[in-house]
Amino acid sequence: MRNIFFFIRRNFTIFVFVALQAVAIWALVTYNRFYRAKGMGAANEVTGWFNSRFNNAEDFLTMREENKRVHRMNDSLINILASNFAKRDTSARLETDSIPFDTLGHYRQYIWREATVTYSTVNSESNYVQINRGSNQGVKDNMGVFSSNGGLVGKIINVSPNYSTAMSLLHVRNSLSAVLKRTGNSGKISWDAKNPRLLTLSNISKSDSVVKGDTVLTGNSSLSYPPGKMVGTIAEIVNDNSSNFYTLRIRPTANFSDLQQVFVVENLQYNEEYNLIQETIKKVDEAQKNKR
Repeated sequence: MRNIFFFIRRNFTIFVFVALQAVAIWALVTYNRFYRAKGMGAANEVTGWFNSRFNNAEDFLTMREENKRVHRMNDSLINILASNFAKRDTSARLETDSIPFDTLGHYRQYIWREATVTYSTVNSESNYVQINRGSNQGVKDNMGVFSSNGGLVGKIINVSPNYSTAMSLLHVRNSLSAVLKRTGNSGKISWDAKNPRLLTLSNISKSDSVVKGDTVLTGNSSLSYPPGKMVGTIAEIVNDNSSNFYTLRIRPTANFSDLQQVFVVENLQYNEEYNLIQETIKKVDEAQKNKR
């Protein structure tokens, strides 16, 4: 306590000077219109600076919840897109085994569910993405997974009651058909386990007019992914003189190093389409055996 009094006594002149300066500034700002306007402007600048920093901090702390809210809203909007519906052939008996879109006989083919990524990798040859949705929430094997910005992420390959694992596009055993939006020609998407920021699109003929920046979309040959959804854009064109096909480096739309919110898409007609394909293959094989 004695040290405090000693400190005040030693600096008494400075304290009095500061106090008188404060009184003088207060009187100047209070009784002079010009300086009052200047003082209020300076005060607004200071309080505005602190408020903006506080708001930035608050926004950062609430960003995850806001992202979830926006993701749920996107989930609701994406499910009403017309591309999720198809029209049945009305020349035959109409079977209403799905939710109708309108009175023209359209039926729902795809349904989207929002999910949160709980675990993902990008540094292995075999990368996976785990989400917080499982069989209890209607998730099944072979459902497609898309990022929050609409880019293809992968396909569900394992499901537990409340979690699911998807094989990422960044997996050496994963490949799928894709098409160039501008030309409509199709090729095969794969990953060479080198750069997680680049995929490979092969089997595109050199007769095709491809340019950097062309959009690559999902094709029609997969039952897991709706056609016409974003895969990525052409980042590099590799011209192999020993081949008649380009090797295209594709920059994926999905940011695999920062996956947080995703969509799981279900093809409601998957079982019917898959069973038809298997029965067709079986029938063709039996026909060939009978010919022998």
